[in-house]
Amino acid sequence: MPFVGLTGGMGAGKSTALEALRALGAETLSSDAVVHELYEDGQLREAVVARFGAEVAPHGVVDRAAVARCAFASAEDRRWLEGVVWPLVGARVAGWLEQVRAQSPPPRAAVVEVPLLFEAGLDQAYDATIAVVADEAVRRERAAERGHALADERAARQLSQQEKARRATYVVCNDGTEEELERELSAVLDKLET
Repeated sequence: MPFVGLTGGMGAGKSTALEALRALGAETLSSDAVVHELYEDGQLREAVVARFGAEVAPHGVVDRAAVARCAFASAEDRRWLEGVVWPLVGARVAGWLEQVRAQSPPPRAAVVEVPLLFEAGLDQAYDATIAVVADEAVRRERAAERGHALADERAARQLSQQEKARRATYVVCNDGTEEELERELSAVLDKLET
């Protein structure tokens, strides 16, 4: 069973691709969802409050935007946060993968969505990687639909989608319909299974 890392630029459609892969028979996990769960856990919440102050967790609930503002204020704070969060995410992914590998029959693949896959140097942990890319205008439109401006990826510490595509094992273009995306992803799963 292939272990696959899924990534892409902002607004490229990583979550849509992850859902399509699940529908195609892969087991899927969003590292972003794992981070959300970890912030609900007392240990991580207490660590960010101790580092950045109570304003990052008003009423005991972590405000991820506030944490990001604090963490990205300095390289030292960003490294500290990554040093705390990434090992916790890695442990969750490892436990999940162990459960997936125990399934009988096995799924077509185990796919983890990791926005900073290459930036964090995590790509070596996977058998293959998929980069989801989309036209810049499409990405801007998607970001606007979610109430966001398409941030400069360099400012967000993300590689350009072109660089992600260059590094990935497979590149899937997500400019069209969800059905077209699903067909492309199905073809990738077929290649992974051979």
